[in-house]
Amino acid sequence: MPTTINPATEAEIAHHDWTSDADLEDALARAADAFETHRRTTFAERASSMRRLADLLEDGADEHAALMTREMGKPLAQAVAEAKKCAWVCRYYAEHAERFLRDEPRETEAQRSFVAYQPLGPVLAIMPWNYPFWQVLRFAAPTIMAGGVGILKHAENVLGCGDRIAELFLEAGFPPGVFQHVVLEVDRVKGVIEDDRIAAVTLTGSEKAGRAVGGQAGAALKPCVLELGGTDAFIVLEDADLEAAVETGVRARVQNNGQSCIAAKRFIVESSVADAFTERFVERMRALEVGDPTTDVDLGPLARADLRETVHDQVQRALEGGASLACGGEIPDGTGFYYPPTVLEGVTEDSVAFQEEIFGPVASITVADGLEDAVRLANATRFGLGGSVWTRDLEVGERVAREVRSGAVFVNEMTKSHPALPFGGVGDSGFGRELGLEGARAFVNAKTIWVD
Repeated sequence: MPTTINPATEAEIAHHDWTSDADLEDALARAADAFETHRRTTFAERASSMRRLADLLEDGADEHAALMTREMGKPLAQAVAEAKKCAWVCRYYAEHAERFLRDEPRETEAQRSFVAYQPLGPVLAIMPWNYPFWQVLRFAAPTIMAGGVGILKHAENVLGCGDRIAELFLEAGFPPGVFQHVVLEVDRVKGVIEDDRIAAVTLTGSEKAGRAVGGQAGAALKPCVLELGGTDAFIVLEDADLEAAVETGVRARVQNNGQSCIAAKRFIVESSVADAFTERFVERMRALEVGDPTTDVDLGPLARADLRETVHDQVQRALEGGASLACGGEIPDGTGFYYPPTVLEGVTEDSVAFQEEIFGPVASITVADGLEDAVRLANATRFGLGGSVWTRDLEVGERVAREVRSGAVFVNEMTKSHPALPFGGVGDSGFGRELGLEGARAFVNAKTIWVD
């Protein structure tokens, strides 16, 4: 029986029952039946319910935020922003899905030829705990607007969030079966993927989970989208606005208590400005307030005790490997899974802090010998999710952005997701895209139709 635990107080929140085999069968049957009806609805009908869902997310933002903070520990203000961002993505696809998915004429020798974009069927979504509402809605909004339906397997420490999202879909007017939440042990996921009623799979999570789910989907000959980890580079060139780079860099590292795939993790700084950047960066990290996430703090706890242990182990191994500790790095006494803002200096490319994703408020600083070396270092990883480049020369910034191997690079801005832009990675950060036009077409059949 999975139990949700408040990471700030270590108190039990709720006990949940695993979805039984009979209830899982009912959920799959409902999804299949709902798909046959839902795919025949008009975009206008879907958009009406999707806009209502957006209103519910926004109007209840404080309530949803309190639930997120209680289950996974993010600062309350960030949780409110997450709920409102979910409303944004719902409204975005309510407005744009029809344009993204309308028949697309192609010139051939036929009297008429075009591509029709038609939903594949029920999609199994295996979602993580770090953004317990956003990760779900960024998959669900485009999928359901395209005429598909979703079955959510949420992370075990945010099951209350999963239940609430399913309730919101019903309250918004979507028929039963269009969106459902099931509580499954990991070893039961393979059977769901193999079920003939599941048409596709999407997963956001670890590299290990991605390899397992991707392999299972491939064996079942079903398309999947995998958004996995990242070791995002934050490149600071010698002509950068250091004050802006430091301010944004700190936010980019500690957002969501440092538990974000697209958080800046490897700070790669040209040697001529490395000392100045590091001094200011360490000073700002030390000044961050850590505490009760329901209050006005910069950092709450990590989501689980085992996650904190993993982060601390990585920091210790980085120090043993030659990095030095500028601040943080010690597990505090007291209740809650807190970890301090931590900065590692002298990080080389063979370091744990360079090659592994550290899912907590730990920044590593690596000095680059010029621009070309900075790009080389940015690419010296098996991951490729996001990145950031800081320079006053926008032409140079764009050139560097093109050379960094990742799914996204932001010039003079922190890496973030936006409903209009495709989101996803390359290498061990996964494949496929969410959001934007690409997200709308992630789980549809691009069908050629020829009329002569």
